[in-house]
Amino acid sequence: MKRTALVLTLGAACALSAAFAQDAPKPKRVNKAVELLAAGQPIYYTGGHGGFDEGVKLAQTWADYINYELEHGAFDMSELRRFMQGLVKGGPTKSGHRTPAVIVTLPVTGNDEAMIRNNAWVIQQVLATGVHGILLCHARTPGAVKAFVESSRYVFQKKGVDQGALGEGTRGSGSQGFASQIWGIPAADYIRRADTWPLNPDGEILLGLKIEDRHALANAEKSAAVPGIGFAEWGPGDMGWSYGLLTAHDPPYPPQMAAARARVLAACKAAKIAFLNQVRPDDVEKMIDEGVMVGSGGQAAAEKGRKYTKRSMPW
Repeated sequence: MKRTALVLTLGAACALSAAFAQDAPKPKRVNKAVELLAAGQPIYYTGGHGGFDEGVKLAQTWADYINYELEHGAFDMSELRRFMQGLVKGGPTKSGHRTPAVIVTLPVTGNDEAMIRNNAWVIQQVLATGVHGILLCHARTPGAVKAFVESSRYVFQKKGVDQGALGEGTRGSGSQGFASQIWGIPAADYIRRADTWPLNPDGEILLGLKIEDRHALANAEKSAAVPGIGFAEWGPGDMGWSYGLLTAHDPPYPPQMAAARARVLAACKAAKIAFLNQVRPDDVEKMIDEGVMVGSGGQAAAEKGRKYTKRSMPW
């Protein structure tokens, strides 16, 4: 009798486990942020830094991606690698992705093309940690943006190159080893999938721009239109500083700032890339209607935005 009961209990447990496995989310892509944007859904992010323990903690974040700060923080690739390993240890996410997407802000700025060319090693080091994208600060010139994209791609990726819009990629062989382990795929698959989206519809790397000062604003349309860029923001803090406005980070904005924001938003729409902007619980629906596709707000704003767009993917 006891043996029969045990068999029935084990059978029920196996059936329940199979049911859960069948109902578990099945991601279509490595990069959760790209998967959502490709489906027309806005995405929301939180900040990150630190190493392994911080990664384990943030693996279950409410956010779709983590903005890992290196612009003003210590440039420590060992720490970033440990952070990515922590995300894997603490995962998968509720959406079924191995990790949340991670996008890194670079300490190298896009002041001009030469600065990017001379510091392309930074881009290669960052991508080799297995992150899912990079945000270029102070993207002032189209030449710098073009060099940024080329430095993020492998030489054999030809979309955009075959049309003369971009030069060959400069990421080198060997960068795929650790990164492919973080993504949980073979190295041979990584090098094919680690290309820039939406230029490559199958790409998993998301590149963004901070068009965040008056110099960058002058080239907003051309910079946003460089193939390989997936999103851009207007950076109200630095934009205000560039006009001598030290306390204009938050709305309501003076006319000069409002015009800058409107220009970057229009440039993103013209280039068919996502626009990043601050969202709050009381304005997230309005921001989405205006065209904001990347929200820099907290969890409450994100949850309200997800409900508004009838998003089905769990966070």
